[in-house]
Amino acid sequence: MFDAFERAVAGRYLRARRGERFVSVIAAFSLIGIALGVATLIIVMAVMSGFKDDLLSRILGLNGHLGVYANSSEGMTDYPDIAAKIRALPGVVSATPVIEGQVLLAGRGQNSGGLVRGITQEDLRTLPSIAGNIRAGSLDDFTGNDAIAVGLTLAQRFGLEVGSKITLLSPDGAVTAFGTVPRVRAYRVVAIFQAGMNEYDSTFTFLPLAAAQVFFQKPGAVTQIEVMVHDPEHVATVNREIRDALAGQAVRVIDWTQSNDSFFAAVQVEQNVMFLILTLIILVAAFNVVSSLIMMVKDKTRDIAVLRTLGAGRGAIMRIFLMCGASVGITGTFVGTVLGVLFCWDIERVRLLLQSATGTTLFDPTVYYLEHLPAKLDPATVLQVVAMALVLSLLATLYPSWRAAKTDPVEALRHE
Repeated sequence: MFDAFERAVAGRYLRARRGERFVSVIAAFSLIGIALGVATLIIVMAVMSGFKDDLLSRILGLNGHLGVYANSSEGMTDYPDIAAKIRALPGVVSATPVIEGQVLLAGRGQNSGGLVRGITQEDLRTLPSIAGNIRAGSLDDFTGNDAIAVGLTLAQRFGLEVGSKITLLSPDGAVTAFGTVPRVRAYRVVAIFQAGMNEYDSTFTFLPLAAAQVFFQKPGAVTQIEVMVHDPEHVATVNREIRDALAGQAVRVIDWTQSNDSFFAAVQVEQNVMFLILTLIILVAAFNVVSSLIMMVKDKTRDIAVLRTLGAGRGAIMRIFLMCGASVGITGTFVGTVLGVLFCWDIERVRLLLQSATGTTLFDPTVYYLEHLPAKLDPATVLQVVAMALVLSLLATLYPSWRAAKTDPVEALRHE
C-alpha cells in the first residue's frame, strides 16, 4: 500500500528538525494521550470483570447455584427424599440440606445481627470457600450441640478465639402468658474461617445441622436445599428439570440469576458506562492527532507543492500524511496495550505499594465486599479496545491527509 518513497518522506516528516519542534511536541502528546487512554481502558475493564467474576464465584461458592425453599414456616421434613431426587438429575453436582435463620449475636459486650446456617460436617467440608480457608481451629470439632464456626471479621470484632463462647438469640421463641420469650443459647467456637468476602466473614456462622434444628425448633426439618450444578451459566435448564421433578411438592425453586439479578445487572451497566466514559480519553487524543496533522500540513505546504511538481500524485501525498498520523496512533495503541496488560498482571502488588506509600486504604473491603483488587484480562475486551483505538486514530488522519492532497502547487508556490 505504501511504497519506499512515501515511507521515506513520512519518516522524514516525523523526525522534527529545528523550527518544527512545536508540531512534534503536539504529536508526542497525542501519542501519550492515546497510550494512557488505551491503558486506562484495559485496566478498568479488567478490574471490573475481575470484580464481577470474583464476587460471583464467592457468592455462589457459599450460597449455591440454585436453592429449593420450603413454602411453609415448618420447613421441609421430607428433605432426604427431595435431595435424592435432585442429585439424580443430570447436571447436578450436589444438593445440600440447610437450615437458615437470622439471629442476634452477643459476646464480650458486643452485639450484632447475623445469619446462622445449620449444615452437616460432611457438607461443610465440601464448601471450598469455608473448608479451604480455615484460619483457626478445625472442622473436625464441628460436631455436637454446642459447636459453631464463625467468620474472621466477626471473630475480630467480638475478640473471639477457638474455645471462646458466643451467644445466639432468636426472636422466634416460646410463647408464654407474659409474651414471647426469645431463645438464647451459648455456643463454643471450634473454627474461624475467612471466606474472602467481608459481608460473609462478618455475619455468617455455621452450626451442625442437628444443633440448628434444636435451636430453631425445627426437628427433622430444613428450610432449604442448596444445589450446585456443573455449568452455572446454564442453570435455567437445571431449574426447569428440578421443578418438573418436584412437581406437587410444597417448595419453590430460585436460581442465582433470579436472586442476584439486580445486583449483577447494576455491575454490568456500570461496566458499560465506564467503557463509554473512558473512550472519551482516546477520542480526545485522536483530536490531538487531527490538530498535529493539520499543523504539519500547514507547515509542509511548500514541500507538498514541490513534491506535486516533481510528479507525486494526490494519492501519494494523502498516503504520506496518513502514514504520519497512523504511526502516532499505532505506536500509542501498542504502548498503551503493553502498559495496561503489565499493570493488570501485577495490579495487587501495585495497590499494596500505593497503599503503603500514601498510608490510605485504596480498596476497603467493607465497601467493595472483597478483600483484594481482582483483575481479569479478557482477550476479547483487549482486542476491542485496541481495534477501537486504531479505528479512531486512523479516522483522525483522514481529513488532514485529504487537505494535504488537495493542495494546489501553483497557489502554494505563487509567493515563493
